[in-house]
Amino acid sequence: MPTEDITEAYKNGISDVMVEASGPVERLLSDDTVGSRHQRFIVRVGPRHTVLIAHNIDPDIGSRVENVRGGDEIRFRGEYEWSELGGIVHWTHRDPDREHPDGWIEHNGVRYW
Repeated sequence: MPTEDITEAYKNGISDVMVEASGPVERLLSDDTVGSRHQRFIVRVGPRHTVLIAHNIDPDIGSRVENVRGGDEIRFRGEYEWSELGGIVHWTHRDPDREHPDGWIEHNGVRYW
């Protein structure tokens, strides 16, 4: 699965594509604890474009991004889902079944799967 430009995916209403981007964390959100647990935060990827990062933190899937704060720069790779609010990036972890391309988040020189 090739990597798409996140801004182009948003402009064209495209979902289910792998993206890679970076930007500052705008806001930390509470963890989503319904079903699979996800660490969530908003990242600015362009002058007028933010995305929600939904990073799976179930113990057998991914690990929490440690000490992330508003203003911190992160880099990420994951699957983009379009929404009017800018989109969601998930699959920022390895696929234990090896059926989906791996994603990740980099923060302070550490790569989180």
